[in-house]
Amino acid sequence: MEKIKHKKFLEDKCIIHQKEFDEDKHFSHLMHGQMELRKELCAVFILLHFQGIKLDAWPDGVKERTAYSIYPITFPDGENAEEWKKLFKPCASQRLFLPNILANVDSILYVDTDILFMRPLDDIWAFFGKFNSSQIAALAPESEDAATGWYNRFARHPFYGKLGVNSGVMLMNLTRMRIVNWQDYILPYYKQYKLKITWGDQDLINIFFHYHPEKLYIYPCQWNYRPDHCMYMSVCKLAEMDGVSVLHGSRGVYHNEKQPAFKAVYTAMKQYTFDGDLKSDLVDKANALLMEPTSRGTNCGKVSQLYFKQFQKHLHDRKAQDNSQKKPPS
Repeated sequence: MEKIKHKKFLEDKCIIHQKEFDEDKHFSHLMHGQMELRKELCAVFILLHFQGIKLDAWPDGVKERTAYSIYPITFPDGENAEEWKKLFKPCASQRLFLPNILANVDSILYVDTDILFMRPLDDIWAFFGKFNSSQIAALAPESEDAATGWYNRFARHPFYGKLGVNSGVMLMNLTRMRIVNWQDYILPYYKQYKLKITWGDQDLINIFFHYHPEKLYIYPCQWNYRPDHCMYMSVCKLAEMDGVSVLHGSRGVYHNEKQPAFKAVYTAMKQYTFDGDLKSDLVDKANALLMEPTSRGTNCGKVSQLYFKQFQKHLHDRKAQDNSQKKPPS
C-alpha cells in the first residue's frame, strides 16, 4: 500500500480473489465491463497461488485508472497451510485472514472470480455509507426461497438468519474487523465445526454472523444474482424491478451448459475488447446470444431482460451526461 498515493485509491478499493481459473485471460474478461463502466481510479488486490496474471497487457487508458498489488497466499502463524488450502478451494480460506494480511487497508470489496459487474462498482461501494456503527461487513442472502434453500435444509452448523448468506460478493470494513478481533473468532470456529462444514469459508462466515448478527448489513439479492434466483422460478423480486447489479456464475455455469443464459453473458464479455463499442460489441451481442433457443428455453433465459437492464441504464445516463457537457453555453 505504500506505493498508492492517490487519495481516491485509498477511498475506493476492490479485491479480486483468484481461486478458480487456470488462465490469466479470465481475469481480464471478468474485469472488462467494470473498467469500461468506471471512469474513476480503482485499486485491485490479487491473491495468487500461481503466477501469470498479465494486467500489463491492458490498454494504457485502463491502466491509468488502475493500480494493483499481488500478494502470495499466507496463513496465520502456527496454522496448517495445507489444511486451510483444502477448505473448499486452494485460495478460498484466504479471505478469512484479509483483515490481517491487508493491515493498512481500511475497506475492500471482495468478489469471487465468477463475478460480472453489471453497473459501476461505485454503486455497491456506496453501501458502506449505510452501515451503522456496529456493522463490519455486507452480504446478500444465500436464498430467497425456503423451499429450495440450502442452509435451512442441509447445514449441520449454525448459519445467519433463516436462510444463510452467500459470500461471493462481500463488502468488508477491515478496520472494524480488526477491532472486533475477527480472526480470533474464525480460528476456533474452524476447529469446532471443520467436520460439519461444506462450503468452506462461506460456512465459517455464516457461523460468525449467526453469533453476531448485529455486525452484518444485508443488501438485496440483485447484488449477488445467481442461478438459484431463476433456475426453478424467478425469486429475486427486486431484480425483476431494477435489473441485475452483480451477476454471479456460481457452480461453474460460465463454463458448462447448465445455465446457457449465464454463459451467454460471460461469452459476450469474454469476446469484448477494450476498444470496442459497449452497445454494439457487448450488449447487442449478449442479447443475441440470450435469444438463442438453448438460452431462451430455460427459466433463467426467460428473465434475460434483467441482466443488462442496469448496464444499459448506465450507458444511457453516461451518454446523456456526455452530450450535456458538449453543448455550448447559451
